[in-house]
Amino acid sequence: MGRPRMSLELTDDERATLTMWSRAGRTEQRLVKRALTILGTGEGLPWSQILAQTGLSLNNSLKWVQRFRAQRLQGLRDKPRRGRPARYTAVQKVSVTALACRPPPEGYTNWSQRQLAEATGLSKSTVNRILTEAKVRPHKIDYWCGKSPDPEFEAKQAEIIGLYIDPPDNALVLAVDEKSQLQALDRTQPELPLRPGQPRRQTATYTRHGTTCLLAALAVHQGHIDGRCVDRHTNQEFLAFLKHLYRKYPRRQLHVICDNFSAHKHTAVKEWAAKRRRLTMHFTPTYASWLNQVESWFRIFTRDVMRGGTWPSKSQLVKQIMAYIDQYNQTRAKPFKWTYTGKPLAA
Repeated sequence: MGRPRMSLELTDDERATLTMWSRAGRTEQRLVKRALTILGTGEGLPWSQILAQTGLSLNNSLKWVQRFRAQRLQGLRDKPRRGRPARYTAVQKVSVTALACRPPPEGYTNWSQRQLAEATGLSKSTVNRILTEAKVRPHKIDYWCGKSPDPEFEAKQAEIIGLYIDPPDNALVLAVDEKSQLQALDRTQPELPLRPGQPRRQTATYTRHGTTCLLAALAVHQGHIDGRCVDRHTNQEFLAFLKHLYRKYPRRQLHVICDNFSAHKHTAVKEWAAKRRRLTMHFTPTYASWLNQVESWFRIFTRDVMRGGTWPSKSQLVKQIMAYIDQYNQTRAKPFKWTYTGKPLAA
């Protein structure tokens, strides 16, 4: 190729940046070719070698060299293009967003993109782009803990948190609750095992073998679980469980944290608890059972045992639950730690 070589001086920073662009795996290929063109020109390579390396034409390569001379590294970037004009106006964007944030027509609970398109006269794809840009998702619902109407919320909350953070001497803090409606489900066909690239598979049809209820007490500062399975979860079963806990720890002051389930506040339970010097009952505020730490353990239990399980009988389910509790106490039991580091929610 008869065209003479072009001289091009590069600074150390420019050379380092161009080298990084040419070697980075995520750099756009067009920018890689332009960087190689400038590097080759700066090294004084012949055009035949530069063109073979980049695959660009001579005129294209010369254009980027000239752009680099005039604007340096910035000259290798594509100039901003005007692009296709917007297919919807700001008024249409506001109308779609406002409509999506209002209740849907009577009989519906959620807006669909088709309904929004019909109501606004726009296409579904346009509605989708507007909603995506505005970060409006009519199909999604998040749940949050509403404000408790309990007038004694602050006092009850402080009492329970105080037990968690600074319990009295010789006191045992027990978080107690029940996990009801644990179904012993068996599939109508054998389960297909887990394989590489394929999850466990179960039939959608199943057989019920009854339900059980797990009464559990979490020793807050030790992490151990005491549990028993019962057929019902009335005040009688709950009182029997409290008596079991009271006998199990004969020389300890017991502070039992419960929610406001009717069985926990039954007259028989209150009368029995009032006669026990070593026992103090603490009830979470209304709509604030999440303050009870045993709820966190129930989430672990549900994930480890109940999700995806199959049992040919209720007795098998009960046996597995108790075996899991024993194994948990021996290998995993430890106090829960507070890990939230963000700002507290506004009152």
